[in-house]
Amino acid sequence: MNWNLKKYIKLRGVQILALGFVVIILVGTILLTLPISTASGESTSFLDALFTATSAVCVTGLIVVDTGSYWNMFGQTIIMILIEIGGLGFMSFTTLIAIILGKKITLRERLILQDAMNTFNIQGLVKMVKYVLVFTVSVQFFGALLLSTQFIPEFGFGKGAFYSLFHSISAFCNAGFDVLGKGNSLISFNTNVVVIMVLSILIIIGGLGFTVWSELYTCKSIRRVSIHSKMVLLITTGLVVGGTLLMFLFEHNNPQTISKMSFINKLTNSFFASVTPRTAGFNSISTSGMTTAGQFLTIILMFIGGSPGSTAGGIKTTTIGVLIVTVVSVIRGREDSEVFKRRFSKDLVYKAFTLLFIGFTLVVIVTMLLSYTEKGTTFMSIFYETISAFGTAGLTLGLTPDLSNIGRILIIIMMYLGRVGPLTVVLSLTRKKEKSGVKYPEGKILIG
Repeated sequence: MNWNLKKYIKLRGVQILALGFVVIILVGTILLTLPISTASGESTSFLDALFTATSAVCVTGLIVVDTGSYWNMFGQTIIMILIEIGGLGFMSFTTLIAIILGKKITLRERLILQDAMNTFNIQGLVKMVKYVLVFTVSVQFFGALLLSTQFIPEFGFGKGAFYSLFHSISAFCNAGFDVLGKGNSLISFNTNVVVIMVLSILIIIGGLGFTVWSELYTCKSIRRVSIHSKMVLLITTGLVVGGTLLMFLFEHNNPQTISKMSFINKLTNSFFASVTPRTAGFNSISTSGMTTAGQFLTIILMFIGGSPGSTAGGIKTTTIGVLIVTVVSVIRGREDSEVFKRRFSKDLVYKAFTLLFIGFTLVVIVTMLLSYTEKGTTFMSIFYETISAFGTAGLTLGLTPDLSNIGRILIIIMMYLGRVGPLTVVLSLTRKKEKSGVKYPEGKILIG
């Protein structure tokens, strides 16, 4: 009997996206379990390989084994490829392969690509994919070129060139993986302004979103920029500037972080500590040595994350923007959420509140479960780790390598949900939206 699976299995776009990431993670896991991937030549346990592959594909940066010393160049290259695929989205690579092979992109594939790229419509999507890939390669190449001026003199040509490319891709994709070894991330380079600033710029570029960059490139006047891009730029600027000033205030007298640095290095590292929690995962100062205020500020920045259609995670800058505008509009007695002489639809506001609620609920549940499974660990370490996984930030207070097997599985799930998007996962598990045709009488309850 000839079975036509397509006839019986009809997956929606969000379901294909959710399953696509699972497939890539599993392929990466298998490759990383092989002895040819490790420096010692020994096989890696399935759970450790799964954790690393998930962290790479979900561009998180949390690690259970040191990337620089445990994996050899083959293993590190696999991780780098997984980061690139995870950062840009597997649908972008699938579309690129189809274009190279001369295959026609169907309407169904365009709709799935629309979900993956997080764009408003399907018009010009294939052209946008080409632009995204060219833009990505160009930015990463120039980033690697600038980093090579610092890494090649330090490590030699071969290793320095590889380090430059790896960290450029990791920063642009907001992954936070480093191959410097010893588990100290960029602490040994915290006085190198070139390295810190180049990585910061790559993180910001990757976190703004391809839609924003495309619009800024083609738009002739800032007045004609869409409300989406204006919101992204406004919230991003506020978070970076505000985060830098607050981090400097909280840490400038802390001997475990920046108190012994010069003013310029204090400012540079405060800036980096404000940029990298936006899901990048590098750290140039000790996260465990930060003040409680500094750690809590980092948690807030990790939870918010980057922007839609970017390589970053979190609940996104536009979600926070819509929520702030809605709250301000309610306080001012406005019927609609209004900003920049535009109003947001009720559906958009509901979606923002839903995303915030789902994200907060996931964090609470996983934090509670980890508090039970991880004995002898402080609440701050657990809460920090959970937010870092959800926001695909990759920062840790040192808990990751000591996680129990159950704890690692919980963090793997959080990284996956954070990268794919909790709303995407929920929509993939629910039935397609249908209009009931019934409108019930209004009910009244007391609030506040």
